[in-house]
Amino acid sequence: MSEFEYNDLDRPVLERLRDCFDQMVVYKDLKKSNFISSFKLPSFMRDWVLKRFQDDDGVIEIEGATGFIKEFIPKKEDWKAIKNRIVNYQEQVKFLAKISIEIDIKTGALSFALPDFGLSFKETVIPRNTWEMYGEALLRAEENWGIVELGYQFPEDKKPGKIKLVSFKDFCPYSVDLDDFKYAREEFTLDEWIDIVLGAIDYNADGYDNRNQKLAMITRLLPFVEKRLNLIELAPKGTGKSYLFGQVSRFGWLSSGGTMSRAKMFYDISRRQEGLVFGHDYVALDEVQTINFTDIDEMRGVLKGYMENGKYTVGNHEGAADAGIILLGNISANNMNEYQNMFSELPTVFHESALIDRFHGFLKGWDLPRMTDDLKICGWALNSEYFTTIMHALRDDPSYRAVVDALVDVPDKSDTRDTEAIKRIATAYMKLLYPNVRKPEDISAREFNLFCLRPAMEMRGIIKIQLGILDPEEFGGKSVPQLTVKDS
Repeated sequence: MSEFEYNDLDRPVLERLRDCFDQMVVYKDLKKSNFISSFKLPSFMRDWVLKRFQDDDGVIEIEGATGFIKEFIPKKEDWKAIKNRIVNYQEQVKFLAKISIEIDIKTGALSFALPDFGLSFKETVIPRNTWEMYGEALLRAEENWGIVELGYQFPEDKKPGKIKLVSFKDFCPYSVDLDDFKYAREEFTLDEWIDIVLGAIDYNADGYDNRNQKLAMITRLLPFVEKRLNLIELAPKGTGKSYLFGQVSRFGWLSSGGTMSRAKMFYDISRRQEGLVFGHDYVALDEVQTINFTDIDEMRGVLKGYMENGKYTVGNHEGAADAGIILLGNISANNMNEYQNMFSELPTVFHESALIDRFHGFLKGWDLPRMTDDLKICGWALNSEYFTTIMHALRDDPSYRAVVDALVDVPDKSDTRDTEAIKRIATAYMKLLYPNVRKPEDISAREFNLFCLRPAMEMRGIIKIQLGILDPEEFGGKSVPQLTVKDS
């Protein structure tokens, strides 16, 4: 990262962006169809490729990029051919994949899985020499993206043959410096920063009508920066929900329709395998109205416990995770009203007030415009892979919550769930919009109230209104506590 002078706001935004983030700025053109879009890569992977094959003027070396994608980013249907090369021709094959690691306590054996290709722990081995060289990188997260090199270990002494890991190169080879990122924010006004954040997630800021629309889009990023932030978004079709939660970050999981079980989401007893909430920043249930939940009572019970404290018990297994639970649903136009029952279109599991109370906030998706070409980025922007890695790292920074606690005045006898929900959402807004804040004095009371506290109260307020509709005896007539900013 280059050295730069702060508060030099008279220079063009792009110049300051390049000075602050150097090689983490890439040229994105999503308005027109180009060769790279034909490969249907997620944003974080696309920008990683662009970074490797794009010159200083944003021109892509097409032949090199195409060759790299074809060689190192195989599709799921390519796996049989890859396996054939490894097993029958004894080739060592390199490609980009998501990898998870298992250490057998009884035997000390090391194995790996490639979940996207269906390769299980039972079919693999990590030799000791490989572990000595790459073990530290492989243990950085529950699942890692990187270039894996695979070979074949032949059967020996009645032991079956297995696919072995030969080498591993982290998908994110550069170090992420949060302090540099935080200081860089000081180079930009709030409106400039909002536009930068939108560009980082592939959206053209000039395509929005006003700041409120931009902030509504950024609100979708709250679970990206705050642990166990549970949100509900109901919106018309075509506003980009699936794209943002499924394509932009490698740290989240999007599940669309189909069947969702306790085993898949939390813990599979038969396989002794952790579920989706383990190792992801969020689990987004897209088109939630079409999802079939097995054993509604069981799922509702484990969801309530997990969403309350991040812990779950399945059989004799006790687990803990930090993933937020996100409900994404399409809603009919005549139901876009927070003062009537909006959850009638959701599955039965979400018709209980005690469960809905565990959701921190509600995003009115109808405040967002329908996706058009004008909303697709065309120009220089932050690398999505870098930005989402930053957001992932911000989840572990407790300093923002300390600032929020110091700034907020909570009325006596306030409902604890309401207070916690508002503070968590306000904290996430601060991380996204004001990452440079280190202490309460770093943000004005007006800005904190306008862009962090008030939106958080509005999001929780809708949940409270819906609770009153679902369960008038328990929640009827109740509203969120009126948190205020303390006098300086």
